[in-house]
Amino acid sequence: MNSGTRNYAIVTAAYWGFTLSDGALRMLVLLHFYRLGYSPFTLAFLFLLYEAMGVVANLIGGWLATRYGIARMLAVGLATQIAGFLLLSALSPSWTAALSVAWVVVAQGLCGVAKDLTKTASKSAIKLTAGEATGQLFRWVAFFTGSKNAMKGVGFFLGGLLLQALGFQQALWVMAALLALVLAGVVAFVPRLMGRSKASKSARELFAKNRGINLLAAARVALFGARDVWFVVGVPVFLYAAGWSFTMVGGFLALWTIGYGAVQALAPAIVRRSDDGLTAEVPAARLWSALLALVPMVLAALVLAEVPHLEWVVVAGLGVFGFAFAINSSVHSYLVLAYAGSEKAAEDVGFYYAANALGRFFGTLMSGLLYQWGGLAWSLAGSAALLASCWLVTLALPTRVQAARAPRPASPTPTSGAAS
Repeated sequence: MNSGTRNYAIVTAAYWGFTLSDGALRMLVLLHFYRLGYSPFTLAFLFLLYEAMGVVANLIGGWLATRYGIARMLAVGLATQIAGFLLLSALSPSWTAALSVAWVVVAQGLCGVAKDLTKTASKSAIKLTAGEATGQLFRWVAFFTGSKNAMKGVGFFLGGLLLQALGFQQALWVMAALLALVLAGVVAFVPRLMGRSKASKSARELFAKNRGINLLAAARVALFGARDVWFVVGVPVFLYAAGWSFTMVGGFLALWTIGYGAVQALAPAIVRRSDDGLTAEVPAARLWSALLALVPMVLAALVLAEVPHLEWVVVAGLGVFGFAFAINSSVHSYLVLAYAGSEKAAEDVGFYYAANALGRFFGTLMSGLLYQWGGLAWSLAGSAALLASCWLVTLALPTRVQAARAPRPASPTPTSGAAS
């Protein structure tokens, strides 16, 4: 096994461990506080700082990984997640509802920083390791992304199981201990200077991304907002209200996420490849964005029509949505590395995943509001509108590396590329 393959395997395994704990944490918080009687909007509010901090963590994390190395950022991300678990475990049942919510939001914010520091460092490592193994980039990105989401699905199931078997506090202690073992492995085996390079010296230089990454970041905001606007609160609350138990809801979300991850890993076999890495892949991003936008449109119409066995119609629709979304996400994850420069790949990846976090933040916020205002139909309508925006942005994606990486004369503010 060459050094590139070895480092890829180590980083992937470390991120698996992190993602397992992150999926379990989401299910722990969601089920525990829903059982305590919190409203859909309050449940969404619990995750808002988690998503908001991801925007900051990705931007800073990419710069830090370039300056100090990927191994150090992986270690910092894992240590921060452990600290977030321990802080959350200190929550007391005797506290008021307002204090409990504030405590959980802060602890979740810490975990949001951890997640995106770890993600940025891990994805940047793939750019470097695949460079040592010619022709591997799409396949390695797809496997990494798909297997990561499969582990997140296992984490959903693990979170429900630990909550039922051990309770909220002890489940968090167990997860912190397991993550400490992963941290020890990263410190011991990941090369210390991996990914270290000359970092940007100013905000203007940090945010002056190429046209391809700016457009892809805008598409990513809409894509992940469209998923979370009905997945975070709408789907689990709808299924529970339809008579499903917590175990059934958690198990279904786990299976859905595992299947979604499997499809992501298979994306290179589904998407036609091109010699230059863009001329076939960019049209694929446009096609799958258009197909994906149709799914919530059809589902919203069926929900409004109140068709029989609606919960099973939604389950089937979510399966179709998951397949198309997985292909979209995998192609996007590949394209950002194809557009990124090698010298500051971590900064480019960090900027792109800051847009990813911004989309999750917006989707999470709207998931609680739309479901509370108009039920699942409104959540689906919001998803369809965001996906239509995603498709429109992909129409402008460059199909040549030279065009994608041409200097951009726009202002240095990050919002012009990430929020349009």
